[in-house]
Amino acid sequence: MKDFSNYSLLEHNTFGIDAKCRRYLEYESEEDALHIAGSLTDNDKPLLIIGGGSNLLLTKDYDSTVVRSGIKGIEVKKDDSNANSVLVRCGSGETWDDVVDYCVKKGYYGSENLSLIPGDVGASAVQNIGAYGAEVKDLIVEIEAIDLQTCNRVVIPASECKYAYRNSRFKGEWKGRFLITYVTYRLSEVFNPNIEYGQIKNELSARGIIIPDARQLREVIISIRQAKLPDVKVEGNAGSFFMNPVVPTAKWKSLQSEYPDMPYYIISDEEVKIPAGWMIEQCGWKGKTVGKAGVHNRQALVLVNRGGATGCEIVSLCEMIRKDVADKFGIAIYPEVNII
Repeated sequence: MKDFSNYSLLEHNTFGIDAKCRRYLEYESEEDALHIAGSLTDNDKPLLIIGGGSNLLLTKDYDSTVVRSGIKGIEVKKDDSNANSVLVRCGSGETWDDVVDYCVKKGYYGSENLSLIPGDVGASAVQNIGAYGAEVKDLIVEIEAIDLQTCNRVVIPASECKYAYRNSRFKGEWKGRFLITYVTYRLSEVFNPNIEYGQIKNELSARGIIIPDARQLREVIISIRQAKLPDVKVEGNAGSFFMNPVVPTAKWKSLQSEYPDMPYYIISDEEVKIPAGWMIEQCGWKGKTVGKAGVHNRQALVLVNRGGATGCEIVSLCEMIRKDVADKFGIAIYPEVNII
């Protein structure tokens, strides 16, 4: 177990913000997590639990304790409830994309569209990561954790997590309560490619592929993400900064009459999702820079650290963009990133 004081979080956030925390703890086993749960005091509050830092924006030093999982390991067993699937139990400190790569190579399918999403396994269950028509909630079976309120091991079925678009109880009423140790996913041994998303179809067509295998689909997803998202080693970022807003159908129809080329995704008879990146681009923000913070020149949904930006500068840019979108479209957009 790691236990450091006055610790720099520079390597633990992909925005590249050099903020410090008063204390940093990292558990590498269930026993470590139980020890942490039993030894925390009021001096460690408010506790900040992080993953790989790919969904985190630090605006100042954190004058308390930060905890992260370092639990590794991937175990596979047959799924007694389904002859064509397996259960993949992963340590919460595993890198998510390493798990996807492992599953594709072993012939366990369902996570391909979530390729190259940054972050750790534990964070996947907190954030309900998703991309290209897939969400991890549809794969998660259960989450193992240490309950900081009782210092006991618990197993939480996915059905109790109230998963929604980029949301769960771990981000709301359970925030800061659990140290996640393992996440179990259900993967299929039968490959059914999810290729309905427009960009996937276009990229497959460009490669002359009609029906891809899992490896080809993963390569296509990676290629699409790399083409539109900046390398965090070159420009600090947290991927998609804003959530795509879901609006009433009546609001969408009103906007569609004014913007006939507006992209959209029908959620239900009552709701439609509108891409926040498209609205931000229509407001003229794509590629712009304010101080040392900016908007990526290939994807307006991504805010970037041009070099030496503070978290407060990025928040300021975020608020300017939100105001312009609200003024132009009458729609509120909200950060997907956890701002501390």
